[in-house]
Amino acid sequence: MRQDEFYIKLTLELAAKGKGRVSPNPLVGSVLVKNGKIIGAGFHEFYGGPHAEINAMRNAIEEVAGSTLYVNLEPCSHHGKTPPCVDAIIEKGITKVIIGTLDNNPLVSGQGVKKLVQHGIEVRVGVLEKECMELNRFFFKYIQKKTPYVTLKVAQTLDGKIADINSQSEWITSQASRTEVHRMRAEYDAVIIGVNTAIVDNPSLTVRHIEGRNPLRVILDSRLRLPFQTDLLEANPEKNTCIVTLQKNKTKVRKIARYQKMGADVIFVPPDENGHVSVKHALKALGKKGILSVMVEGGSAVFSTFLKEKVVDEVSVFINPRILGNGIPAFANVNVDSIKNAHKWRIRSTERFSDDILLNLRKAE
Repeated sequence: MRQDEFYIKLTLELAAKGKGRVSPNPLVGSVLVKNGKIIGAGFHEFYGGPHAEINAMRNAIEEVAGSTLYVNLEPCSHHGKTPPCVDAIIEKGITKVIIGTLDNNPLVSGQGVKKLVQHGIEVRVGVLEKECMELNRFFFKYIQKKTPYVTLKVAQTLDGKIADINSQSEWITSQASRTEVHRMRAEYDAVIIGVNTAIVDNPSLTVRHIEGRNPLRVILDSRLRLPFQTDLLEANPEKNTCIVTLQKNKTKVRKIARYQKMGADVIFVPPDENGHVSVKHALKALGKKGILSVMVEGGSAVFSTFLKEKVVDEVSVFINPRILGNGIPAFANVNVDSIKNAHKWRIRSTERFSDDILLNLRKAE
């Protein structure tokens, strides 16, 4: 048991190397063990590329027949971008497969295990299952709900302000925290802001402090107020800006055409009860585009709306130990009337970046 856990931990470490590169596929790592030693290892490196099991076999330093294959996620049994991994496992004569967790994709779930067993291969499932499900939480939610996993990223003062009374927020948190935010951006398929944040801050929402891919940049803009003279449109060589607006704005043909000419995608959704872009419909629309994960970066009204609509899976709060007193609260429009009715979260982990503390929160059960 301990040996199996040791090797599954290695598969998780390998799988994590694919963050920001394999979506909409899951993160998968694989290790081959024979006669008590590792003879091969690999991970899914990029979308459309060979799967982890195949890379482990290709990297093997000796014949893999008779070996044990460890993998954090059930091997696929269907044809996708690549042939089924279970076929290669069977063909190569691997005699035992240890799996962290089943794949909840209906095309795979249980079918990979079934086929391996039918061919006389010993299979064990459920080693470090919680850890394996945690690593692929974006993928699992998307497969189940067809909507992205949602994380709110908040940078605030000790007294909960995300900007001063003049709407200035540069810089509440440290350079170390901002570098961590760029690392996080590279792992998410998209980042979301409201149009007010776009107008006031003119953010780039790109990955600059580290190496990594730029996410899709999504602006919630109920009245199509996003200026043409903004970095989100003018500094858009990858054509990865998306404006989500109301269906009634389809009549603004010239403005929409100019946005599109500047490389922006424009999505139309119904309004919520307040006449603004419905975040639930926005998430469904992004899901249809194959977006598995989004990080919401502001501002206060957007944070509040996502929270009130109960579509948030995780909150990452960077807290700097300074006090403003006056300023813009992170959740100005939540308007809960009592402690009893407060939105409840639990602390999953804490980290320190210079003088800042990062609280990673999950929904309280």
